[in-house]
Amino acid sequence: MSPAAGHGHPDTTMRETLDHCVKCTICETQCPVARVTPKFPGPKFVGPQAERFRNGESVDDSIDYCSSCGICTQACPQGVKIAEINTIRRAEMRAGKIPVRDKLITQTTLMGKFMTPFAPIANMALGNKPIRKIVQAVVGVAEDAAMPPAQSQTVQGWLKKRKPPVKQPTREPIVFFTGCAGGYFEVETSKKTIEVLEFLGYEVLVPKQGCCGLAQQSNGLFEGARRDVLSLCDALLSAGKDLTIVSSSGSCAGMMKHEAHQILGVDDPRLLDVGTRMRETSEFLLEIMDEGVLTPEMFREINVTVPYHQPCQVKSQAMGMPALTVMESIPGVKVVDSNQPCCGIAGTYGLKKEKYEIAKAVGQPVFDMVKATNPNLGACDTETCRWQIEKHSGVKMVHPVELVHQALGLSNNLPV
Repeated sequence: MSPAAGHGHPDTTMRETLDHCVKCTICETQCPVARVTPKFPGPKFVGPQAERFRNGESVDDSIDYCSSCGICTQACPQGVKIAEINTIRRAEMRAGKIPVRDKLITQTTLMGKFMTPFAPIANMALGNKPIRKIVQAVVGVAEDAAMPPAQSQTVQGWLKKRKPPVKQPTREPIVFFTGCAGGYFEVETSKKTIEVLEFLGYEVLVPKQGCCGLAQQSNGLFEGARRDVLSLCDALLSAGKDLTIVSSSGSCAGMMKHEAHQILGVDDPRLLDVGTRMRETSEFLLEIMDEGVLTPEMFREINVTVPYHQPCQVKSQAMGMPALTVMESIPGVKVVDSNQPCCGIAGTYGLKKEKYEIAKAVGQPVFDMVKATNPNLGACDTETCRWQIEKHSGVKMVHPVELVHQALGLSNNLPV
């Protein structure tokens, strides 16, 4: 049975788009995976071309090497939902035979809860070559793959212990969606986002929340992903009705905006409510710049050239490049776009031993560009992409909100 069966999945609509394919091969030229390995014959072949021959089964296993970056869908001039079709069909192909490794690496919230109390030990283990070799041999996670750094404090832990903001709210409440990584691993990014929003006068509400299900979706675990999506909707909605939801986890924001509906087939009013009010942090900051809430006159000068890479799952949200515009509004900041489709990590794709070298080859142009532009500092909107780029370039990568935080005089710790 299709993983979409019985869930009102818009699979029929997705599949119908394949008839718009004119075999122009634009998607082939833009695919970051096909350009570095013959193991993936390209989105046109495994997408609209192979889809016509499928009957609940994949034509061949090459579809498993699709990273689900979504660049093909974005590039298609005919509107064919190539990446979405491929993700759904890959889940069908893998049904009943998903490796234990792929089930483990999708449990991001569980990983965070387990690692936080033992952060120093966890980080020592992550940096230990013999241990990583054993993990690769037994579990299948590449020994050199970029892994999230364990933190000794979660966002919720920080919120409980910190002093109340000195500045009282002067604007409406907004909800902050941390994402798993932002809640447990990229805690500093979440803290600085909250502080920026509070500085601008907003009351920031951070309800207890779980995973968006993106990692499970990417690995074909659709049922678990659906449960997580709706649980997260309930958590975010518990903070209040009709409130803007802001997230510094770019890929997680995209999951709630469109992927959970288009790929998982979640057709629930709660998701529609959350998705239409979801804003990635830079997207929200640009909106309030247009409204005059945040202005360039509020920023102090930062003389730095910043290499910037917009992740593929942020590109898929069709919101332009708000991070670039926001950063360049800071006096002295010059932003250089990577002009590359993908850094290769694609969530959990680059963690797998059989795909690690492919992921590294996909991202190499990004790594080279970042290092050549500024060997000290770069910016990127999603956590896993930052870990990937920092691992292979040696350059400290931050969310764009960290530059805003410093420009507002709230910190002074970036290596500019």
